[in-house]
Amino acid sequence: MKAARPVPIDLDRFLPYRLSVLTNVVSGAIATVYQQRFGLTIPEWRVIAVLSRHPGLSAAEVAAQTRMDAVAVSRAVTRLLRAGRIRRAISPTDRRRSVLHVSAEGEAMYREIAPLALRYERELLEGLRPRERALLDATLDKLTARAQALASTTRMAARSQGSRS
Repeated sequence: MKAARPVPIDLDRFLPYRLSVLTNVVSGAIATVYQQRFGLTIPEWRVIAVLSRHPGLSAAEVAAQTRMDAVAVSRAVTRLLRAGRIRRAISPTDRRRSVLHVSAEGEAMYREIAPLALRYERELLEGLRPRERALLDATLDKLTARAQALASTTRMAARSQGSRS
């Protein structure tokens, strides 16, 4: 019996691929600035950005917040700790948990990079009318919520498949 040919995917129209390409283009453009100036990687910048907004998260919480791979976050945290850009402390509410904070050096770096990132975002969105921006925001919110629901369903199905084997 002949194996069925796979259904071809038109990557130019395939939403997950298009979103990935867009993300890589946007992140790469902004990353050029902070990589040259500070030697930061994209995961390191994301950790600093998240901790600047939400201080006191654990590395696992940073990974959950950013949807980044836990290993990538762990490596970024290790490099940032060594460079003195973040610091680790014991949680005041749970002595078994360590939490992360941006150091003074990390804060100074963030204050320099954030305006550049915001300017890039403004320039990127200048091509859209206000109504298109609002529609984009609403669409991204809906797609994010739907993707999270589908991911949850997929995880539950995978677990139930695993328990049957």
